[in-house]
Amino acid sequence: MIGRIPITDIAPTVYFGGEFVPVKATPTESLKIQATIVVEGHETLTAQVILYDHKGKEISRTAMEQTWEGTDRYKGFITIPTRGDFSFVIEAQSASQYRTISGQSEHCPVRADRDRALIGAWYEFFPRSEGATKSADGKIISGTFKTAAERLPAVAAMGFDVLYLPPIHPIGISHRKGSNNSLTAGPDDPGVPWAIGNSDGGHDAINPELGTMEDFVNFVKAAKKLGLEIALDLALQTSPDHPWVRSNPEWFNKRADGTIAYAENPPKKYQDIYPINFDDDYAGIYAEVIRIIELWVSKGVNVFRVDNPHTKPVFFWADVMNYMNEKHPDVIFLAEAFTRPAMMHNLGKAGFHQSYTYFTWRTTKEELTDYANEVAHQTSPYFRPNFWVNTPDILPFHLQSGNPAVFAMRAVLAATLSPSWGMYAGYELYEHLRFKEGGEEYLNSEKYEIKVRDWARLEESGLTLTPFITRINEIRHKHPSLQKLRNLTFHHTDSDAIIAYSKREGRDLILVVVNLDPNHAHETQVHWDMKLMGLPEGAMTVTDLLDGANYAWSAHSYIRLDPTRPVGRVAHIAHVKI
Repeated sequence: MIGRIPITDIAPTVYFGGEFVPVKATPTESLKIQATIVVEGHETLTAQVILYDHKGKEISRTAMEQTWEGTDRYKGFITIPTRGDFSFVIEAQSASQYRTISGQSEHCPVRADRDRALIGAWYEFFPRSEGATKSADGKIISGTFKTAAERLPAVAAMGFDVLYLPPIHPIGISHRKGSNNSLTAGPDDPGVPWAIGNSDGGHDAINPELGTMEDFVNFVKAAKKLGLEIALDLALQTSPDHPWVRSNPEWFNKRADGTIAYAENPPKKYQDIYPINFDDDYAGIYAEVIRIIELWVSKGVNVFRVDNPHTKPVFFWADVMNYMNEKHPDVIFLAEAFTRPAMMHNLGKAGFHQSYTYFTWRTTKEELTDYANEVAHQTSPYFRPNFWVNTPDILPFHLQSGNPAVFAMRAVLAATLSPSWGMYAGYELYEHLRFKEGGEEYLNSEKYEIKVRDWARLEESGLTLTPFITRINEIRHKHPSLQKLRNLTFHHTDSDAIIAYSKREGRDLILVVVNLDPNHAHETQVHWDMKLMGLPEGAMTVTDLLDGANYAWSAHSYIRLDPTRPVGRVAHIAHVKI
């Protein structure tokens, strides 16, 4: 309905499922509110944006101003004070010597989640590989939660906030995959953790090879003492041996001959995994999933990485997220949805707190600029990115050379473009052997076998990226500008091989310059937009936080980056003294 003073095109707002759903925010975050406001004639308009809490109490009232003179587009800012649900309203007034009129928009919802929904450095490892050993006869002995706990201090020392574990449940026997996805498993092959369930239990059970439920709880407690949150995998699928297959056969898709259909993601086939059919007993499946989530929450888990959520109904996730927000608002869900943009965005609108992204495949200056601008400025009301440099499923082509410089460069980009980033164990060791030409899968993938890594020996060798990763995470923790998403600004460079961008939060201003070519030195002029950064024209003193070097830069700065030198020279992460 159009009011007396039309207030239209309000941003940010998120329309989903026939209604406005909350814009994503975090506590103390400042949101720019915009709207088009018009009134007949030539009368002067004034406008305000008003913030309300969930009870309808006014929190703040801020004047809005025209974005550009004569455009009828107004902007103002609100600051979300704490966690919780809020809404904002835009009010406009027009006064003249004949009369005073006013108009008001509808309430537009905003939800401030805890900071981990936006900010985090994620690390992934397989517990069965941590502390695994090889016997004299060559047999691999699985690691356990007790041996994996010995790796926790090193993960925390690298500055990671979240440790993500692939499924920790019993693994199916039927159609178990062998090494390198072989259809025939040997007697000692451990199976794929995502093929969940056997006679020892399903999604509510612990793989006995990893230990007991008590061992897991102790593992979670040990991680928390080190400042690490444990993220569990929520994979809503089963092996053919899962208890659900017998107790609830209606939860699975049947072929014409009555057999259960295994999972497929062409050209990949997953003979060891059954997908779930959500249409025949929705209420039963929903109740069981909630029970499972609440079980693990009761064991100290407040973060879940959801496997392939795009292969389940979006309305199912909306129901789950609404319930969890009401009952357990601390719980964070990361969508592992490498799929079409519209589906990824709908999952965000349905309530997922963050998502994997296309960053993994964006490599050129144009690709990175376009995509980072998209997630920072276009989709940020409903889609929070988590930039992963690799996963157990994905060995990107650009890493397959094993060149340490490309590993360092991609880590800088992921960790500074996005408030959340992640890496899978082995990245710091430059693991890069591919399974086949033209593919993006690891040779001897950890999905199918236990990997024995002698971390102490490898770290002592010095041939790791660990110190560099540690420094990047230290910089992220100390600088609030790198903990925000919507403050990203790109700046022009004369070279397509060098990308430059800035982030500012209050008086904290970070400038990042990265050489995107890991094999050659490049030099360029970087043309910093001083006005956009809130700086006066003239020289600025910067400190490279990677190595402590000081530079005098200006609006047009000459920069040379040589990746053939130590890894610190693939990039500058510079702090501006304001």
